[in-house]
Amino acid sequence: MTNISSFCLVFFTLLTILNPISALKSCKFPAIFNFGDSNSDTGGLVASFPPLNSPYGETYFQMPAGSAYLDSLGTNFTGGANFATAASTIRLPARIIPANNGFSPFFFLVQYNQFVQLKARSQLFRKQGGVFAQLMPKEEYFQKALYTFDIGQNDLGAGFLGNMSVEEVNASVPNIVNTFLTDVKSIYNSGARSFWIHNTGPIGCLGYILANFPSAEKDSVGCAKSYNEVAQYFNYELKETVLHLRRVFPSAAFTYVDVYSVKYSLFSEPKKHGFELPLVACLGSGGSCDDPSVRVVWDGVHYTEAANKFIFEQISTGAFSDPPIPLKMACHRTVG
Repeated sequence: MTNISSFCLVFFTLLTILNPISALKSCKFPAIFNFGDSNSDTGGLVASFPPLNSPYGETYFQMPAGSAYLDSLGTNFTGGANFATAASTIRLPARIIPANNGFSPFFFLVQYNQFVQLKARSQLFRKQGGVFAQLMPKEEYFQKALYTFDIGQNDLGAGFLGNMSVEEVNASVPNIVNTFLTDVKSIYNSGARSFWIHNTGPIGCLGYILANFPSAEKDSVGCAKSYNEVAQYFNYELKETVLHLRRVFPSAAFTYVDVYSVKYSLFSEPKKHGFELPLVACLGSGGSCDDPSVRVVWDGVHYTEAANKFIFEQISTGAFSDPPIPLKMACHRTVG
């Protein structure tokens, strides 16, 4: 072996030890099963209730579009399914759409039950054969799939809009997170092994909070400080729950993703990231805009397509994850 070859061997060995991520192989997820609310809904709510009108969907599909578990027309589940619906909560909501300030009937436990049904019925279809058999995931996909979660924001919002004080909503957080824990354990017991769990964003920066609670104390960038503190407490409890899941289920990979920090950076440093007027919505909540591609908030509750693209680009690298592992390697239990 030449000196150069020896040096290279030592160099790459040290590199692997110092940066174990480089030694991991990319995961081959054959499917993704997602649970959540409007932050990841691809048409679930509008498949069950009256559809949205323009300008929703204008920047990509040029129309409101659907591609979700509840969209029964032309659906192909070979790559997984999205159970998320807008206005979903972790706990059973007190008010259901179409009630004023109502929330989705498809809360987390219902989404889990839909997953259980899909898992069982998809294999029945595959065994029966026929035209629908090839539209269903293979049995082994369910264990090899990536399971993603982005839910909890509406539990906090339901409390705030339900005339609970900030202190009361804060006190409800442990119960909300414990309910999440119970349902995630059920998904694990159904065979899931790779989990990608988002925390919740800075709710105090969103137009619907700022408009409904105008007297709330603002932080340095204009967000409602105490409402963001509740979100931060939720995130603290959620991270503790993820650590607990790792201890209880050492054979599974649980990645906690700090979406809050990425989203808050859009409000604290918008120009740095190519955005402007971050607290002003494009639609509703007293706002309007001609170019959504440079705006952060779409309708006072949701982010624009451009903002969501930025968020994904940041979190998919693993820079905001615990463990600090990129999305494509989220099947690995440890970085070492």
